[in-house]
Amino acid sequence: MRAFVAVTEERYFSEAAARLGVSQQAVSKRVAKLESDLGLRLFRRTRDGAELTEDGRAFLPHARALAGLADQAREVLRRRRRALRVDVLDTRLAPVDLIRDFHRHDESVEVEIVTSNGLRSARVALDRGSVDAAFCRASGPLDELGGVPAFLEPVHLLVSRGHPLAGRASVPVAELAGSAVWMPGNVPGSEWAEFYRLLGDAFGFRIDASGPDFGWDHFVADVGAGRGVSLVGETMRLPWHPDTVRIPLADPAPVYPSSLLFHRRNRHPVLAALVRYVRGNRPPFDPARQWLPESDRAAFG
Repeated sequence: MRAFVAVTEERYFSEAAARLGVSQQAVSKRVAKLESDLGLRLFRRTRDGAELTEDGRAFLPHARALAGLADQAREVLRRRRRALRVDVLDTRLAPVDLIRDFHRHDESVEVEIVTSNGLRSARVALDRGSVDAAFCRASGPLDELGGVPAFLEPVHLLVSRGHPLAGRASVPVAELAGSAVWMPGNVPGSEWAEFYRLLGDAFGFRIDASGPDFGWDHFVADVGAGRGVSLVGETMRLPWHPDTVRIPLADPAPVYPSSLLFHRRNRHPVLAALVRYVRGNRPPFDPARQWLPESDRAAFG
């Protein structure tokens, strides 16, 4: 349509090509395709340039209207200011700190935090466009999604103050061998449940996901009361409780991997800036001191 209108107004295919920023051959092909689709001749070639046929003159106002309507639709979307919607598993977790730092870097950026069920729901939300980005552990094929390694969070042991390990500065992860680690929030089929299962398999301990899961306050209180030992992220904002102690795991230190995921066709103007920011703060993986499942190492290697 634009090629047709440009040739009509410029009279010469070469001038229309210069106006549209394409080759003369490209303009000729587009007009030929339009004529083929319509089954009509729109131009007569003369020494004075291209002249409209009777069908071309009848079609011209509609072509201009369609091109104008397309311009208006595009301008509406360009002017529309919508916050960048970022999916996180929980606002207590490390991704929120990273997003907050990104926002502090440029406070004119509008960001909306959305919480969901991790990778299982994020894939659908990214495909539908209901969110623009998501922080998840993603170790398998991403298909139409792009991914940027975002951070590696050290895993800590959470125990009651009366537990024998409570006074230690750190605990070698191998010392958990033969024990059970209580994690009622490990939803079957979730990417975090798989991570902790792989961690337990690697170091010989069992994950006890028995519940029910009554939320963080009750979970921390139960650990403080001696219900069991658990594992949490280093930066996770747990409710304070006087009877719980958090201890780093070491030799090697397990680290939970998260990536920033986005749909490759998403063109939100702020998304590119977030991707650049995450890339610029990419965490290094040290295999001599840290542990990751084999399936996660390629992304963070």
